[in-house]
Amino acid sequence: MAYPFQIKSFEEYQQAYRQSIDTPEVFWAGVAEHFTWRKKWDRVLDWNFTEPKVRWFEGGQLNITENCLDRHLAERGHVPAIIWEPNDPKEQGRTLTYQQLHDEVCAFAHFLQAQGVSKGDRVCLYMGMIPELAVAVLACARLGAVHSVIFGGFSAQSIADRVQDAGAEYIVTCDGAYRGAKDIPLKNVVDDALMACPFVKRVIVCNRTHTPCSMIKGRDVWWPGHAHYVTENLPYQDFPAVAMEAEDPLFILYTSGSTGKPKGVVHSIAGYMLYTTYTFVNVFQYQPGDVHFCTADIGWITGHSYILYGPLCAGATTLLFEGIPTWPDAGRFWNVVQKHKVAILYTAPTAIRSLMGFGLEPLQGKDLSSLKVLGTVGEPINEEAWWWYHDHIGGKRCPVVDTWWQTETGGIMISNLAGITPAKPAHATLPLPGVKPLLVDESGNEIVGSPALGNLCVAQPWPSMIRTTWGDHERCRQAYFSTYKNVYFTGDGALRDNDGMYRITGRVDDVLNVSGHRIGTAEVENAINRHTGVVESAVVGYPHDVKGQGIYAYVIMGAFEGDGEGVKKDIGQTVNKLIGPIARPDKIQLVRGLPKTRSGKIMRRILRKIAEGETSNLGDTTTLLDPGVVEEIKEGRV
Repeated sequence: MAYPFQIKSFEEYQQAYRQSIDTPEVFWAGVAEHFTWRKKWDRVLDWNFTEPKVRWFEGGQLNITENCLDRHLAERGHVPAIIWEPNDPKEQGRTLTYQQLHDEVCAFAHFLQAQGVSKGDRVCLYMGMIPELAVAVLACARLGAVHSVIFGGFSAQSIADRVQDAGAEYIVTCDGAYRGAKDIPLKNVVDDALMACPFVKRVIVCNRTHTPCSMIKGRDVWWPGHAHYVTENLPYQDFPAVAMEAEDPLFILYTSGSTGKPKGVVHSIAGYMLYTTYTFVNVFQYQPGDVHFCTADIGWITGHSYILYGPLCAGATTLLFEGIPTWPDAGRFWNVVQKHKVAILYTAPTAIRSLMGFGLEPLQGKDLSSLKVLGTVGEPINEEAWWWYHDHIGGKRCPVVDTWWQTETGGIMISNLAGITPAKPAHATLPLPGVKPLLVDESGNEIVGSPALGNLCVAQPWPSMIRTTWGDHERCRQAYFSTYKNVYFTGDGALRDNDGMYRITGRVDDVLNVSGHRIGTAEVENAINRHTGVVESAVVGYPHDVKGQGIYAYVIMGAFEGDGEGVKKDIGQTVNKLIGPIARPDKIQLVRGLPKTRSGKIMRRILRKIAEGETSNLGDTTTLLDPGVVEEIKEGRV
């Protein structure tokens, strides 16, 4: 498969970038010509950032699965689409060709339809990293249902919040999931969640771990093909893809914000398809036959864009990994690379730093010569980890692409293109075509020239950007378009160096980036405050050697009996139960009070500095109601 829009030199990048900024309609219409449409668009772009309103390829009709699957069948039907590597290296993996994946998607689309799912319905998926998850996602898209994947580590409460917000009447899950040495009882967690969601009509259960689980008559059914499958088996027949409007929603993906309630980020079909495919073939310089291994979970945006949609639209071979990098030992990634002759490895700095901790021994005897490109995602990578990755994994010959983007952006925004544009350790480097970044100060004034440090915004729309937050457009406007006028505000700070290259400095709002996952401080505080005996809490981030950012919680307790360590464990368990293990605080400090201004506002700046160990320079504390609290917190730092 050829990619007419693949950039092959720095000069071509510069030319494409200029055109994409000066005449975005002409540029993206040229890219769109290389996809399958049912009906061509009437208008390429209509937008304003005030409402906000962003509409790409209005009037166009298509189905994304015809671009992911059908258009490849004639020439590439025999080519592996998905290679599945199970959690246990002793278990037999699976490979699905494009033809096989197409057939499974059609069969499951028929099944979903038989259960009552139709165009526009929301379907939540809470599954492990197995091929059936990919099949379920694509089957939803084929019949026009809106999918919402929930990461398999979230708690029952977190699932209930998302199912309620999306109004999802259909759930697809598994009896359980394997993750390293753990068996996770997914269906039991779903059952707990659905006690608060009586409107759910159907729960479809895929058998993975043979974990005993309840099957409620009239609501729960087994995935087709299972021995207990309770409806008539459907013989294979093609499922004609439903024609969708370009701006119809494709999926909802929930992300943490600075308030406690997760936001349902909505991505629409056409723009998302174009942009993920375009960025996939350009950033990674994908060539037909390469095996692409993105280590993310499909429960996050990285898995949506660069395990499923981007690679499959490009006719690529994508590797789906059920396990974790350190089980059964710290050589697992390298075994997978060797076994499947992986060409592109795309992982998180957290994973790299974790594997660095095991030294070079796990690399002994591993053949990594198939690797061509290395990528990082989720958080800024530090220089030490960048060089270790480049030298020891890439053998000093593979370009490293340090990609910056967000759930809301849908695809990679700032990154070098592998071997085409310059790389610089710990720098995301240059914007992708179609992306016009700018730095602003606190007042929203653009900071021109270089070097410059400011808040990172984007000045014009790109095809895969967020369209709305599900059921609450005002929240979308407030979160991304109200801070500064006529720009999209990322919530990140950035440095632009003398070469015009960007380095992301991290969040500037109350959102933490823990192992590449965004977690709102308010969300964690709400969970802590639900623990009996907690009066108030404040959560901040601090530098963590492996995770990038750790969670530090300051907690005021009422009267309690027993020891402080026991209370801390109980608080950690409460967060675990209400959100999931990823949000459990790394450090909990029990305090008498919190540093507050006379108006009652918590001065998080002070708490952040104490957590970071910067206790000698706390800045102005004259406005505090009780300055003595600060000294106590400093002395009790954990």
